[in-house]
Amino acid sequence: MPAVELLLRSTRVVTPDGTRPASVAVADGRIAAVLPYAAELPPAAAFEDLGDDVLLPGLVDTHVHVNDPGRTEWEGFRSATRAAAAGGVTTLVDMPLNSLPPTTTVAHLRVKQAVAEQAVHVDVGFWGGAVPGNTGDLQPLHAAGVFGFKCFLSPSGVEEFPPLDRRGLEAAAARIADFGGLLIVHAEDPDRLSAAPQRGGTRYADFLASRPRAAENAAVAAVVDVARRFGTRVHVLHLSSSDALPLVAAAKAEGLPVSAETCPHFLTLTAEEVPDGATEFKCCPPIREAANQDALWAGLAAGTVDCVVSDHSPCTAGLKVPDFGAAWGGISSLQLGLPAVWTAARRRGHTLDDVARWMSAAPAALAGLARKGAVEPGRDADFAVLAPDETFTVDPAALHHRNQVTAYAGRTLHGVVRSTWLRGRKIAHHSTPTTGPTGRLLERQHPRI
Repeated sequence: MPAVELLLRSTRVVTPDGTRPASVAVADGRIAAVLPYAAELPPAAAFEDLGDDVLLPGLVDTHVHVNDPGRTEWEGFRSATRAAAAGGVTTLVDMPLNSLPPTTTVAHLRVKQAVAEQAVHVDVGFWGGAVPGNTGDLQPLHAAGVFGFKCFLSPSGVEEFPPLDRRGLEAAAARIADFGGLLIVHAEDPDRLSAAPQRGGTRYADFLASRPRAAENAAVAAVVDVARRFGTRVHVLHLSSSDALPLVAAAKAEGLPVSAETCPHFLTLTAEEVPDGATEFKCCPPIREAANQDALWAGLAAGTVDCVVSDHSPCTAGLKVPDFGAAWGGISSLQLGLPAVWTAARRRGHTLDDVARWMSAAPAALAGLARKGAVEPGRDADFAVLAPDETFTVDPAALHHRNQVTAYAGRTLHGVVRSTWLRGRKIAHHSTPTTGPTGRLLERQHPRI
């Protein structure tokens, strides 16, 4: 075993076996051992006593729209990963759309990797895209290291990433099943969206009516159907409708390879509190009512929903016009996900062990990131250090996102991220990155150095 270079000590270390006092030894960027709290400091090792601050595994956010290159004025690898580091996120996986070009061919993937290579503060991987006409590109993208393939069943909002119809979904699912890949799906049914009233304007109630639960429910049923018919491993993105939870639960009980995620905004914000014209709250699918949120929390506690990831989907401030029909749909929360979820979770009786499972271990497992997601020997020494009882009020000017627009502005949240560590190196302190870009690009099953 390489010589221990660093020892971190805390009265509260969150491990897969529970939270306990411990000292974590780091060697060559990995966790060498989780030792008793009073373990002796190895010779020549650096030491940091974290006191009662909680040592968590670094968050793994598998749903981030970086938009770079092509729409870098919305976000970029440098700014997104600075925000990630400030918020305790040590690994993110970038979505294949909103960049130009989209990640729908190997050549496009290489363009994106070249832009990201010297710019990332945290480790970054990439999803590929499944769009009409690129079925032949899916296996080459898989071989090139993408973690899976995203598709839309309804319009994505950008012309260069069109949705799959039912036949296209089946073709992509069958092809992906052939090589054992993963299909992740924006699940809203276009026919039910078209049938819903599309009024536009400033009233949030009108926008909510335009994205009914029935559209999600029908699309989730279609996703489950392709898992059943083709054996494809499928994942439902940003689940918003609690009515779809029984569909997911039944699929899992049947033994189908189906999983689901939800997002901080669905767990912490409610339709009843969204002011008219406040399009910083607009996202698709939408933030729904408080009773729906309660059911999502119950689904998360029951294991029907596997993980919580940001769906960080930023844009320039000018695209957030007061008309819900015209405004860009997306919520920026990459830096705030951990305190936002913890604030709501603690109120509902959940623990930081639960949060670590939902926001680190489960997303890492989804993407097959075997070296991420837990404080245990052999994993990368990626940590978030949290003061869970301290509070702060969200100031958009303090965010590292390129555009400081957030639905959380002015909210008081529990959980201050003291520091973030990537492979045993402190990369952020008190919400401020402390190093240059030291992240690595990741490919499925191994790092791309």
